[in-house]
Parts: sequence; C-alpha cells; structure tokens
Amino acid sequence: MDTSARPRAQRRRDTEHRLTHDVDLWVASASADGVPYLVPLSFDWDGEAVLLATAAKSPTGRNLAASRTTRLGLGDVRDVTMIDGDVEVLEIDALPPEVGDRFAARSGFDPRRGQSAYRWFRVIPRRIQTWREENELADRELMRDGRWLV
Repeated sequence: MDTSARPRAQRRRDTEHRLTHDVDLWVASASADGVPYLVPLSFDWDGEAVLLATAAKSPTGRNLAASRTTRLGLGDVRDVTMIDGDVEVLEIDALPPEVGDRFAARSGFDPRRGQSAYRWFRVIPRRIQTWREENELADRELMRDGRWLV
C-alpha cells in the first residue's frame, strides 16, 4: 500500500467511494450510564446519510434511540474513516419501500422481514475524519458541522 499522504480532495473521493461500495461498518453507542457498546452493522449510503437497521430492543437500538448520536467506523486501522453523526429513529414501515429494498439488496438482509421488531436509524454526518498513516492526521477532518471542507 502506498503510504504517501493523499491530498484531502483524494481522501474525500476515497471516503465517498467506501461509503458507496462497502457494506458493513462499526457502530459505537453508549447507554445512559455510559457503558460503551460496539457492533458491526450493514448500512446503505444515499449521498447524505447512513441508513442502519437493528432490533429496537438491542443495546445498540436502545442506545441510539436514547442518545440520538453515534460514531461510525469504516475501513480498517490503516485506512479509517470516523463519522460522528446525529441519529434519526424511524419505525420499520416509515421509509418508502424502494429505500428498504435498496438496503436489503445491498446488505443481503431485509429488516422488514425479521422476527424481531427492527427500527431504521438514519445517521446524518456532522463530522468525518479520514486517514491512513500519521502523515495524514493533521488534515484528517474532511467534514465539520455537516459540511464538507473539501
């Protein structure tokens, strides 16, 4: 892997490519008393928000619904994207069918047909950071306050 620092514009393109093509990411949340919880979930990216689905009564479902905030981790340790976002909680029948169909086709999982009561969690990015190595840390912030900086 090339370890030279990428220009920020290239990092944004790489981040958008990963959001468009990857299927899974890490979802971090915390309970009301501060107990952290980290799980991998499938997602869909519509160009503005990350769509997740999980059981409403799962720790992640409860935490996201209560706090309305999360941190998402995409990629691996040597090519990571961290997304801090606000969470919109939606009942499973709240989205147009084509949005659920797209999620199901992308992830291979349709939460609308699950045995448990699922909810959608739409994450609107507030901050996005992307870096590979130490040489990209200084300029790792690509989005702030929901606006791309590059």
